[in-house]
Amino acid sequence: MDGQDQVEAYASADFSAGDQALVDRLQVLFPHGLGASVVDLGCGPGNISFRLATSFPGVSVLGLDGAPAMLALAHRELARRPALNSRLRFQEVVLPSSGLARCHSAVVSNSLLHHLHDPSVLWQAVRQLGCSGAAVYVKDLRRPSSLQEVERLRECYVNDAPPVLQRDYVASLQAAFTPQEVKQQLQQAGLADQLQVNAFEDRYLEVWGSLL
Repeated sequence: MDGQDQVEAYASADFSAGDQALVDRLQVLFPHGLGASVVDLGCGPGNISFRLATSFPGVSVLGLDGAPAMLALAHRELARRPALNSRLRFQEVVLPSSGLARCHSAVVSNSLLHHLHDPSVLWQAVRQLGCSGAAVYVKDLRRPSSLQEVERLRECYVNDAPPVLQRDYVASLQAAFTPQEVKQQLQQAGLADQLQVNAFEDRYLEVWGSLL
């Protein structure tokens, strides 16, 4: 997601409620914390990476994304918050990548899965990045059962958003997976006994658990 119109629209949009909801969910699912090192896969402009760094004091956070323009926004924001420089950094990575180090105590990803042409690269990255016992949390849209439901969700959640965001939202809903499809992905990746899949709220699915 590197088009200038998309970058500008996402930079000006307010996703704070959803971003905080994800962090709150992590605190519910992993009450003992996320360990010392968290990686945020598909971090975009870093919104959730910043919240992870501030919500979990002492934790180091690495944000990974393949879009240079999005990462430029993340680096610009980090320059405004020098207190986080020692614990938060961003890196450009395009999946699949053989250079991912298996050294993180938690792997988090929000709204990346449906952007991937091959979803297996996400689960490969989770296995590459997470150490034994690592907490894993992946949240994404889930595909509605009809075009009527797609339109209902658009009207409910992005009806007042700029046209580019409405267009992207509809495309994302249609490209998203069902929980059953994600279960099959986890089976193929050898992660079905480590991670569980749940439908969440009226438009999301979440995958969570701990790596062996």
